[in-house]
Amino acid sequence: MTGPLLWPDYATPADLAAVEAVPLAARGLPESTYALLARAATRWPDRTAISVLRDAAHWREPLGRTFAELLADVHRCANLFHELGVRRDDAVALMAPNCAELITATLAAQLAGIAAPLGGGLSREHLAELLRRSGARVLVTAGPDLAPETWHTARSLARDGLLDAIVVLRPTGAAGAPEPLPAIDGVRAGYLGELAAAMDSSAFHGDLPRSADLAAMFHTGGTTGAPKLAAHTHANEVTDAWMLAASALFDRETVVFAALPLFHVNALVVTLLAPLFKGQAVVWAGPLGYRDPALYGAFWKLVEHYRIGAMSAVPTVYATLARCPVDADISSLRYPMVGASPLPAAVRDGFQAHTGAALIEGYGLTEATCASARGFADAPRPGSVGQRLPYQRVRVVAVDGTWEDVPVGETGVLAISGPTVFPGYVVDRNDDGPVLDGLGKLVDGWLDTGDLARIDDDGFIYLTGRAKDLIIRGGHNIDPAVVEDALLSHPQVMAASAVGRPDAHAGEVPVGYVTLLPGATVTETELRDWASDRVPDRTAAPRTVTVLDELPVTAVGKLYKLALRTDAVREELRAALDQIAGVQDIQASIESSSVVATVKIHPSVQEAAVRAILGRYAIEWRLVVVS
Repeated sequence: MTGPLLWPDYATPADLAAVEAVPLAARGLPESTYALLARAATRWPDRTAISVLRDAAHWREPLGRTFAELLADVHRCANLFHELGVRRDDAVALMAPNCAELITATLAAQLAGIAAPLGGGLSREHLAELLRRSGARVLVTAGPDLAPETWHTARSLARDGLLDAIVVLRPTGAAGAPEPLPAIDGVRAGYLGELAAAMDSSAFHGDLPRSADLAAMFHTGGTTGAPKLAAHTHANEVTDAWMLAASALFDRETVVFAALPLFHVNALVVTLLAPLFKGQAVVWAGPLGYRDPALYGAFWKLVEHYRIGAMSAVPTVYATLARCPVDADISSLRYPMVGASPLPAAVRDGFQAHTGAALIEGYGLTEATCASARGFADAPRPGSVGQRLPYQRVRVVAVDGTWEDVPVGETGVLAISGPTVFPGYVVDRNDDGPVLDGLGKLVDGWLDTGDLARIDDDGFIYLTGRAKDLIIRGGHNIDPAVVEDALLSHPQVMAASAVGRPDAHAGEVPVGYVTLLPGATVTETELRDWASDRVPDRTAAPRTVTVLDELPVTAVGKLYKLALRTDAVREELRAALDQIAGVQDIQASIESSSVVATVKIHPSVQEAAVRAILGRYAIEWRLVVVS
């Protein structure tokens, strides 16, 4: 289907009502991500679909695949998975840095079964649990010449009896014979290129996926215990991709740049699936993506060479690019999209002043497939992450868990419903396939995002923090964003985060953590005073401010506040126990979503004195006597 039913006029915030006047079911969306790819290959067989860079240093020498060639590659790979025993309800795990073969394998996994992308930086214990929960017995992974550490992890998982087959990927454009793979008892292992070479490229030989079938399982941040595993249906992914493609951000001539890892939903939905709708070309960065230092030195020339029009990245990427001299014609760059973490005003303003391009904010979460709101380049709403996307419903409810709506403009917990809300977390597997559970996040079709927000009359969302991140000082709720905004207003601060530090009198008090711009000279004391002078409520004044080289993030790039809380707990207890001789070590760790302190003391120390001090704090702790 084409024309106004598939492509409505959707260029301004005022168009939302007209878009939704047509039922979503009448839009004629493809049945699955495979049907979306097949549609593109039929309409634009000879148009370049993807240009994949080997690395940043060789940005002029991409490996290109047309839509027809990409479809043929996916058929071969999906038929290989089918030959390995993968069926509709079986997961295929994928663990590798971005490369041409990973793009193919990801789409093929959704065709033959269910894609289960894994971040290679997760611990072996977490990876083993995710494999168990997903039921995946086939792992697509980086080979020794692509990512040696990832390959080592994959071999270890196979030796532990967790896998039946390993399909190995090579670097983009790799030449010559690959390194022979070592034998692993009971596990079939081989390179994707060799294993798939003899497979049929004209069609898939298994059952085609339907809209209600699961397409993927994406792990969430993984901040405590094993990460949760969020399930996506084909309808979830296709619909969310269409919601983005329907906007003016995506048109036939706009070339998209992709550099986020494919185990992240943004890379899949925004830079892989959405461009398929209009036959857009996508330029994929090398395996390091935005983490490749060489990318920034060549970035503007790369934009000019490929006429990049849209990209998606996190604020720190744009902060770095704002310091890279513009040495090329970058007039094609019209839609630089930003999300995943709060956008500091200094980064927004600095990037636009440096490049002339306005950052377009967006908002989403894995449990709502990917994107739920997006901004408009020609109609900015400072402070907002954007207007809700078509057919998604948003509301703000009371923080007390009653699900009572709060008045328009007031802050509460953001909730989302609609066709992109996931069916649940994968908690196990039985004879019928994956077992799903909302785990308290789904109530009558509404998703509790856990984000604090307010919504205006036009459906624009203004995030103010995370509900679980509220700092409670003597019964007074403090939004961390108040402290963070004050710190970010300092011209030398690049990023900021605030958490609660245990306090014997007030329960907890706010403390700040920041990263600074290169060459910054401001001190921690000066930053504390700066923020204290600018917070609207004296109770929100940070007790301390700590400068870090970088703020901790989760495996999917989300700010990891629990790591900062562990530091705050450790520092508070060190100060409180400083006068007691014989305290040998104080540590804090994350256990079952909580920070637990461990205090080790010499046998000569009076335990009662230490217990008395620890008992003043509303935290979990344990006392260990060591000789």
